[in-house]
Amino acid sequence: MTIRLYDTSARQIRDFTPLTAGCVSIYLCGATVQAAPHIGHVRSYLNFDVMRRWFAYRGYDVTFIRNVTDIDDKIIAKAAEQGRPWWSIGYENELAFNSGYDALGCLRPTYEPRATGHVPEMIEMMRGLIERGHAYESEGNVYFDVKSFPGYLSLSRQELDNIRQPESTGETGKRDPRDFAMWKSAKPGEPSWETPWGRGRPGWHLECSAMAHKYLGEAFDIHGGGLDLIFPHHENEIAQAKAFGDEFAKYWVHNAWVTMSGEKMSKSLGNSVLVSEMVKQWRPIVLRYYLGTPHYRSMIEYSEDALREAESAFARIEGFYQRVIEKAGGPVEPAREVPPAFAEAMDDDLGVPQALAIVHTTVRQGNSALAADDKDAAIARLSEVRAMLGVLGLDPLDPHWDGGNGSDRGEELHGAVDTLVRLVLEQRESARARKDWATADAIRDQLQQSGLVIEDSPTGPRWTLGPR
Repeated sequence: MTIRLYDTSARQIRDFTPLTAGCVSIYLCGATVQAAPHIGHVRSYLNFDVMRRWFAYRGYDVTFIRNVTDIDDKIIAKAAEQGRPWWSIGYENELAFNSGYDALGCLRPTYEPRATGHVPEMIEMMRGLIERGHAYESEGNVYFDVKSFPGYLSLSRQELDNIRQPESTGETGKRDPRDFAMWKSAKPGEPSWETPWGRGRPGWHLECSAMAHKYLGEAFDIHGGGLDLIFPHHENEIAQAKAFGDEFAKYWVHNAWVTMSGEKMSKSLGNSVLVSEMVKQWRPIVLRYYLGTPHYRSMIEYSEDALREAESAFARIEGFYQRVIEKAGGPVEPAREVPPAFAEAMDDDLGVPQALAIVHTTVRQGNSALAADDKDAAIARLSEVRAMLGVLGLDPLDPHWDGGNGSDRGEELHGAVDTLVRLVLEQRESARARKDWATADAIRDQLQQSGLVIEDSPTGPRWTLGPR
């Protein structure tokens, strides 16, 4: 068994060999909490949640770090606009991100450090870089000297001569306009922390280098994030960490975006779809299926039609669950191992689309077994499906999804609807018994117009929510 991953730095799929046998260390660039999350934000963590789950299935002990950028220019600007403390905006949106992650069934990270909680580590790194000649202080700012680090831009494979930083950033005292800020001097009314170079606040890039060093050491296995972070953020992280003396990340893994009309989903472009709104319109497990099943390196073009297709596909899986459980007379436990073809797909750069094809093939085989009245084969197929979907975080019988994200209120609502629907179905059965087919068909049609699918089975009629 060898897991293979596409390494952005190598521009190829590589065999994964951990630094420590049996262990995997992952650092993922998390949220900048200036606004509530859209589905593009959540897609990134979903992709790495699947990666984490697969490593765990393969027997690795996973340490997963996801940071929170709780101070930056946009947060400060919003605080000024709204007349609120900067930290209240950050914390409010941090809770919104975590709510979105939780709703879609993402596992919590091992540690989730905030930038503002790690100023001492940043000061230590800046001091070391200045001593080594890779950074300098100017007017209370601390800049990284990009010409001092020969490996700069190796990840994005750009030429330094083609890189120009904007001149209107308000950052003064640079030796070269391409040097980037690790620390910004305090401005009136802005939050600030004391340093040997005066009061100020972190630059965007320094926090990740410092926190990765603290929580994962001088070297770790995988650094992840969206494609848009390759430059400048990840390039600048590499420069800081390696110039400080760290080996830093061994593999670089980047996920693609969610797009609308071909454009990256972004709050600044006004084309974002908030997670908080989406979970009101679609079941969270369907959203996870929609966002988590395309390959992590493939763009997802957002559309309601695509969501409806995902909902229909997942409904077919749920219908298979229900039929087998009825046949078995109770719950079916997941298999201890996933089918070999599923494992082969997941080992090959987390090939979720290929793995999902195995899921649907197994569902079809199970339905054929049901049609042939082969109870044992149907149960075996469901057991395999549960194992596979469990790895993807999509098993409908997982307690997380029970009653609508595990809420008691969701269970109460489902129970109430079930009682009402069964009363109507009893009326339909009575009409069928007296051969009043017109009334029976009218009841069925009315239920279907309400969004329910009615299926007659040997044990009686049953209902499910139909696709939108």
